[in-house]
Amino acid sequence: MTTPAKRLPARVPGWGKALIATVLLLAVLFAGIRLSVLPGLKDLFGTETHDRSGPALLESIQDISRYDAASGNFQVVVDLEKDAKFLPDAIRGSRTLYVGAGTVDAYVDLGGLGEDDVRVDDDRTSAVLRLPHARLDTPALDPERSYAVSKQRGLLDRIGDLFSDNPGSEQAVQKLAVRHIGDAAKESGLTARAETNTTEMLEGLLRSLGFEEVRVTYGD
Repeated sequence: MTTPAKRLPARVPGWGKALIATVLLLAVLFAGIRLSVLPGLKDLFGTETHDRSGPALLESIQDISRYDAASGNFQVVVDLEKDAKFLPDAIRGSRTLYVGAGTVDAYVDLGGLGEDDVRVDDDRTSAVLRLPHARLDTPALDPERSYAVSKQRGLLDRIGDLFSDNPGSEQAVQKLAVRHIGDAAKESGLTARAETNTTEMLEGLLRSLGFEEVRVTYGD
């Protein structure tokens, strides 16, 4: 009498294991979506944000001796495109459309005034002040009003984004937005407005102190 041979369990190929794992993952996610709509289970599969940042450290203190006399609000649309040689844009390349909004302050530096820059007559009724020309501060980009409208990436760029964080493209359009805002501020007449406001401020201040004649000039 012959004993029947035992049948070995069939081995699942590698692609079959991957398929089973994918199906299980989709089932769990689908179940989470279904459970999230039930009362009391809305946040069962939700995400939480935790701020574990360390305390801010004071690095330095600088005394400010300037008068911020004017501030301009600017907005620019940045269209940045990067192409690869000998490859179509669908394979390698990127194009980002970004709206950048920010402010630029114009100020007059009062810290370097010397005795020759401020002249007062003996009766203290007349004053002549010589101030440096107004300057533009570094443009400050407002993250609350700046945003990317669209991002187009080639196939190789999208694959690369899956394996690494690439903040370079975002930084590139932000730097370009800051540069364009700075150029616009130079052509806006913001410094002239700052000098006018500074003159009016000093005239009002000195007249309130008893000066009858006040003259303010600008020169570097």
